[in-house]
Order: sequence, then C-alpha cells, then structure tokens
Amino acid sequence: MEQVLELKYALDTFYLLMTGALVMWMAAGFAMLEAGLVRAKNTAEILTKNIALYSIACVMYLLVGYQIMYPGEGLNAYIPSIGFLVSEGNTREMVLAGGDSAPVYADMADFFFQVVFVATAMSIVSGAVAERMRLWAFLFFAVVMTGFIYPVQGYWKWGGGFLDQLGFLDYAGSGVVHLCGGTAALAGVLLLGPRLGKYGKNGEIVPIPGANLPLATLGTFILWLGWFGFNGGSQLAVSDVENANAVAKVFVNTNASAAGGLLAATVTARLLFGKADLTMILNGALAGLVAITAEPLTPSPGLATLIGVAGGVLVVFAIVFLDKMRIDDPVGAISVHGVCGIWGLLAVTLSNPTATLLAQVTGLFSIMVFVFISSLIVWTILKFTIGLRVDEEEEIEGVDLGECGVEAYPEFTGNQS
Repeated sequence: MEQVLELKYALDTFYLLMTGALVMWMAAGFAMLEAGLVRAKNTAEILTKNIALYSIACVMYLLVGYQIMYPGEGLNAYIPSIGFLVSEGNTREMVLAGGDSAPVYADMADFFFQVVFVATAMSIVSGAVAERMRLWAFLFFAVVMTGFIYPVQGYWKWGGGFLDQLGFLDYAGSGVVHLCGGTAALAGVLLLGPRLGKYGKNGEIVPIPGANLPLATLGTFILWLGWFGFNGGSQLAVSDVENANAVAKVFVNTNASAAGGLLAATVTARLLFGKADLTMILNGALAGLVAITAEPLTPSPGLATLIGVAGGVLVVFAIVFLDKMRIDDPVGAISVHGVCGIWGLLAVTLSNPTATLLAQVTGLFSIMVFVFISSLIVWTILKFTIGLRVDEEEEIEGVDLGECGVEAYPEFTGNQS
C-alpha cells in the first residue's frame, strides 16, 4: 500500500509540474501574440515587458503572494493571514488535493503551478497598454499586481476565502486569472488614454495594424497548447481512473471551446465587416479558451463548443464596442479576458448543478470591483510620480529606442510612424 501511495504521489507531482511548464510556455504565446499585434517600432519594448513581468511574478509570488493566497487560516473570510511578513518559510511537505483520501503532491509543485498562473494574469495587462506606456511604470505595477492584488482576490476563491464559502465556482480561473487581468488592464487604459492617431476629431476610428500577423498566429497556437496545462492541470491529479478520465474530458472540452470560438468569430467578422479579419479570428480562439476555463469538466463536448461559440461572437462585438467608446486596446485583451471571463463564469450554471447564478454574479462583481479600484489607485500613484505615458515624440518614433535603446527590426523601422 505504501508503494502505491508513493507512486501516486510521484505521478501527481510530475503531472502538476509538467502542466505548470505548459502554462509557463503561455508566456511565450503572449509575447508572440502581442509582438505581432503592435507596430514594428514598439516590438522590442513589448517583448521586454513580457519576459520581465514573468520574472517579477516569480519573485513577488515567492516573497509574499503565495503566502497571501494560501495562508492556511486567514484572519477572516475576507482578509488573508499576514504571517508571511515574519515567516521563515512554508514548511509543509505535501498538499492534499481535495480531501484526506485524495492523492497528494509535492508542496513545491503546487507553488510552481500557482506562480505561472500569476504571470498569466499580468501578461494580459501588457498588451492592453502597449505602444504608449512607460516601461518602468508597467514594471512597478507588475510588482503590486503579482505580489498583492492578484493573491488577495485569489485567496477569496482558491485559498478558502468568502467566495469559496459562498459557493462561487471557478475551476481554472476565468475570474481569478482572466477577469482579474482584464479588469486591471481596463483601469490602466482608462488613465492612459488612446494611442496617438487612433481616433479622429469627428469620432472616426483609425485602424492601426500590427506588424507581424504570422507571429501573432504563432502566439495564438502557443497559447492554445499551453491552455491544456492551464485547464488540465487544474484537476490537480491524474493517478487514478476517475481523475484520468476527468483530465481527458477537460482537454477535449478546452479544445472544442477554442475551435468553436474561432469559427464563430470568423463568421461574425465576415457578417460585420465583409472580410475574415485574422485578428478577430485569433481573438475568437482565445475567447473560447477563456470562456471554458471556469468550468471545463462538467459540460459535454457539444455544450463546450457552444460556450466557445458564444465567446467568439461576444468578443467581436466587445472589441467593436470598446473602440466606439474610445477605449484603445491594441490586442483586444480587455474583450478577450475581461468580457469573456464574465461569460465563462456565468456559463458555469449551464452544466454544473451545484452552481448558482447568485454566487457566480457575486464572485465576478467582487473580483471586478476590488481589482479595478486597487489597480486604479496604483496606476494613479504611478501617473503622478514617475508618469504613465511616454511623451509624444517618443510615441511617434517608437518606444523601442526610447525605453529599451534597441529595435526589434532595425533594418525596417527607423523613424517610421
């Protein structure tokens, strides 16, 4: 019996580590997607943001975030323990995955799997504020976001806080990760303002195409692959028949929802614009992935596809609506992760009999209000201290040279506008 338990421990630990590595690979997906959807003169800076934010997330979550999010016993259902300030470290050797009779896995595997989720949430912000935000303002915000803002609202659900006690369901993070990141991005974009030339004096919307759509497509494929770790790993175990079957279903539903979202966005773009807009198509796949993340286990594959279809339609209209509201999001991050994160949380009620609409609505509003207000405070402090936005000349020349001193495509860019 002891050998069987040791084997289960080893297998579940290995599974958590490998799916965590897949989620880490999503950082490359975000970097490629965003690098493809910004102009060539801003590519090096967006790549710098993405690799730097990943490292900041790893350090901040190690220092404080993990202890805030998983304190064991919080001060109460709203406020996590602050014992991390004087703690000498986490001394647990194993984490129970769902109860006393469930398989266990290494504590370090749990940390690694959680930290890559934090980086994902922060990656959402980088694309929305691209092409006009100061690099160091973004990095300072990343410190607060990954060390404090994300862990507090994560504790409310995944750490046993009041949302978990209320019955709020979020399997892999449509709310805790994606809505959180999308809301933080919205707060930043509202303070930052649109890019120069994006909106005309008479309200017209001026398209600003990205420099490298093949790169953006590659980034979408990488994110799609990484999402199998994101959702599949959230089952937390694979070492018995029940969990293995659950993981297989999660993989199938995740894939089905992404495909449904992509096809729906393709048709919607064709009907609205008369063309199959590749940027909308890519965001359609991501919309389907975000939408199914709140509950990828209980739907049938057919329902999962329909959840993705709804997300794919929704994201196209959301992008158009935000543009009409003069909210400039170069990569559509707020629409994909924020709007479709909301849809994903509500869609849980379609298949999970334990879900209640009241709990889901309470959860999504709690996350949105807390993240928006706390992010807005941090963005405002940064605006009036080091400044949020580069000056007009630097924005016209491109932030690569001004912020990083190097260009991603030096033989092509120069001083293009």
